Amino acid sequence: MKGKQMLLAIAALMIVAAGCSGKGSDSGNNIGGAAAPQTDTAAANAADEAFAKGKYDPPIEISTVLMPKKYTNGDTKENNVHDRWMQEQFGIKYNGTWYPANDSQYHQKLQLAITSGEKLPDFVPVPTNPVLTNQLIDSGQFMPIDELFDKYANKILKDHAAEHPELWYPFTRDGKKYNLPVLEYTDNDDTLLWLREDWMEKLNLQAPKTIADLEVIMDKFKNENPDGLPPEKVFPLAISLKNNTNTWMGSLDWLFGAYGTIQEQWNKDADGNLEYGSIHSGAKAALAKLNEWMDKGYIHTDSALWDEGKSAESWTKGTAGILPGANWVPDWPAPDLLKNVKGAKIKAYPVPAGPDGLMGTKWQNSGVNSSIMINKDAKHPEAIFIYYNYMLDNLANPAAGSKYEYGFAQGYDWDIIDGKPTSDKDKIKDFNNSFPFITGPARIPDLYMKSLVKLADGHNPETPYEKQMAEFRKPENWAAAKVVMSQMDIRKQNYFTGAATPTMISKWNLLRQSEMETFNKIIYGKLPIDAFDQFVASWKSNGGDQITKEVNDWYKSVSK
Repeated sequence: MKGKQMLLAIAALMIVAAGCSGKGSDSGNNIGGAAAPQTDTAAANAADEAFAKGKYDPPIEISTVLMPKKYTNGDTKENNVHDRWMQEQFGIKYNGTWYPANDSQYHQKLQLAITSGEKLPDFVPVPTNPVLTNQLIDSGQFMPIDELFDKYANKILKDHAAEHPELWYPFTRDGKKYNLPVLEYTDNDDTLLWLREDWMEKLNLQAPKTIADLEVIMDKFKNENPDGLPPEKVFPLAISLKNNTNTWMGSLDWLFGAYGTIQEQWNKDADGNLEYGSIHSGAKAALAKLNEWMDKGYIHTDSALWDEGKSAESWTKGTAGILPGANWVPDWPAPDLLKNVKGAKIKAYPVPAGPDGLMGTKWQNSGVNSSIMINKDAKHPEAIFIYYNYMLDNLANPAAGSKYEYGFAQGYDWDIIDGKPTSDKDKIKDFNNSFPFITGPARIPDLYMKSLVKLADGHNPETPYEKQMAEFRKPENWAAAKVVMSQMDIRKQNYFTGAATPTMISKWNLLRQSEMETFNKIIYGKLPIDAFDQFVASWKSNGGDQITKEVNDWYKSVSK
């Protein structure tokens, strides 16, 4: 999560530069005509031959960007088990690869290379950052990948892209696609409610089906606390009001969803147009409810000072009984709760419905973690597909009996101990599963959730991946995945994934500041609920209406 915060900071620093860029459609045309390796007959034949064999013979050289990794067994960044494997498996070795010390140094070097005309690597990893993506497209140094993707992408990539066409939206310019998506697990950050199940059992409470049910639970947690805590020490709902309230821990997306909107993102209205969720009438009802909960002491008065991690601390210390979070809460921060409070138990519950039966949670993951852009001068642009296809086909969900059944490299992330294969890090000397994969670890988007649901349904793990999930994920995590999948129909996608629009560049920071201040003042009772109406009117007249138009223009341009 810290990485996401760093990328948001980088994006903020880049917005002005992106907005002032004078390179647009001209550079796009140049890129389209510069992909010589795709049209040169000899190079194309060599590429097709390597693709058919899965290996270059003789070996080729490529360049990319590799962030610092942990190296063991005498390995170094220039000579390690991954690089030796890559040359043996694919006939690919590095020449001219960048090894920045950290994210900040990488982005500085990338910015400098773009402005100075310095040679860029063949394959440039790009975080989920639409500002940076647009800058790189504007630079004219990268090729569209439409033809390469159609020709070389494997079934996993093509099937997922077909099911989730929105993944291309941040990477599309003038109808051309510029980034190869690096796949991530879907639904891994969907919001659930994690309740103190030991409190639920002692109070003989049932699962909350509605917001009204949840209020009964919060009142019982506070005023009839099973651990004997006095009411003034218990604030049942652990949330964060410091920055975003549509976030990864202590989030309020589920409450706004109960009133027909998801705040802080761009949702589709009844006509298929995009609207900003925080100005929807449902947001007013959600704020009124939060003000009521603040008055009743269901929410801690310090919530406006708490970020996501801090909000979780009130839960792990035993003074809160409800934590909005993802399926992985049993791995963190739940162990702190179990250590701090003897006898504590946790369970994931679906989000409750509002008074009109509405339900909703955020959904901002189309199964993409980052992307890779291909230098227009790359001699072997298809090489990244040969590499990534193999990763997805062989390492993401390895077959029983394959050389990757237990892990990537023996003596690193698995070994034979006492005559048996194991990937237990406590048993393997110098255990290391931090390999410098160009694309990061290979992941099939729906595999994680499907595997956990299978375990939750009581089926025995069969594949190596399922066995790994059974060993390293807790039963509470399995059950939570099943809850996540039961909520698929109520997820609300954030449809705006582009760079800041022209009016956003000049107006958005002020609009967001006004939103946060108004919402918190309403929640804390410093403004009446009707102040929401004035906020909406001001938001619209001070740039919001124009931003809405620009966001919809962008959406139409990338989704047509």
